[in-house]
Amino acid sequence: MLFKQSWKLYTINYSTNLIPHILRCHNRARCSGPSEKWDLMAAVCVERHPVITKPKTELEEKVLDVLLQIESENSLKNDHELRAELETKQNELFKKGMEIDPDKVLTITAQDIEDAGEAELAKFPFASRITDADKENIKNSLERRLDKCLVLLVNQKVGTDTFWLPPQGLREDGESLRQTAERILQTTCGPAFSAKIYGNAPMGFYKYVYPKAVREKGSRGVKIFYYLAKYISGNLEDPVKYQWLDRKELGSILPKPVHRSVSMFLVPE
Repeated sequence: MLFKQSWKLYTINYSTNLIPHILRCHNRARCSGPSEKWDLMAAVCVERHPVITKPKTELEEKVLDVLLQIESENSLKNDHELRAELETKQNELFKKGMEIDPDKVLTITAQDIEDAGEAELAKFPFASRITDADKENIKNSLERRLDKCLVLLVNQKVGTDTFWLPPQGLREDGESLRQTAERILQTTCGPAFSAKIYGNAPMGFYKYVYPKAVREKGSRGVKIFYYLAKYISGNLEDPVKYQWLDRKELGSILPKPVHRSVSMFLVPE
């Protein structure tokens, strides 16, 4: 009785002008036949986040100087500065010939501490921002472009051609797209490679139509759902060919349609 009442209320709300339109839509859907089949794939864009900060611009240097000056003017004196002031006063009293309490005479002066610190700093070798991988342009090394985000691309065969693409693969029956993405990372990159996928929902989407000879086998094309992941640790295993590329390099290596889709969710630098 409840379903009959609901259906009665539902049909009453339709105007007579809408009924012919509904019937036409129903006839078109019935005549068009079953919807075409699309293969589903999941792909993962793995990012290695910057290891060091970018060099400061001229404006950033000026702002930093102003902030440091404000902090210096508003801050309290530290123990070392108070000690240096005490030594200065003791030296002035000593020059005037006044007696100084032996218990207050410091055996190691503040200047001695500063000299020792400067000598230790001079011995410390600062690492270069330009690594050996940068100099030799080793694109499968994580030790390059330390101040930039790098995205993992692997050499994959699509049809009869090979392309540099994010790790991707077909969804299997019973899998969610997130499970497919995790499996693709495991099978493509190996068990030693670790990355964290963000969320259960894809970040991007791209589709293309198969050539006619492939379409005749049943599928019209493929729909690729992109996930974003953060690199954690490990390296890819041989014989996988791979590259770690920054945003500019991606534009020249990725196929243009794929690059447009990926750029929709990758944060520009």
